[in-house]
Amino acid sequence: MTQALILDAQGRGSAATLADLVAGAGNGSPVATKDFLTIREMTREFGVTARALRFYEEKELVAPIRSGQDRLYSRRDRGRLRLVLMGKCVGFSLEEVKAMLDLYDLGDGGVTQMKVARGKYREQVARLRGQKRDIDAAINELERAITVIDQRLAAKSATENTATGTTPAAD
Repeated sequence: MTQALILDAQGRGSAATLADLVAGAGNGSPVATKDFLTIREMTREFGVTARALRFYEEKELVAPIRSGQDRLYSRRDRGRLRLVLMGKCVGFSLEEVKAMLDLYDLGDGGVTQMKVARGKYREQVARLRGQKRDIDAAINELERAITVIDQRLAAKSATENTATGTTPAAD
């Protein structure tokens, strides 16, 4: 099962699955109960850099409010960031994640978002299964090539040993 490592304020990691994140399960961190987090708290909570958070803000994946020079991230921002990180973990582009996240604002209680996400998740599962088949085929081909090479090396070694009258050395 694919898991994302979510770091708490003390730097301890806990694995969260996509299903946990979709269900809204937190990681048990004390800052999880706060209404707003600073950028420093967000970096600790999620194990991302401040630069990454600013990048996600630029891409409109999160929208912290400003208090002077400080960025304050709401519970909504934290939920969106969890889904961004999980989406990346399972192979979605940031554009795909943003498109799914933006459907939450339609005012239908998230029904459209969940239906679209379910469809995208199914498509991604199919795409990943295809990639897995391709990877398995590549591994099999490489293993066959290794066997052929081993046989050729053994034959060359046997030929050389016969010609020189020596015994083969172990690899």
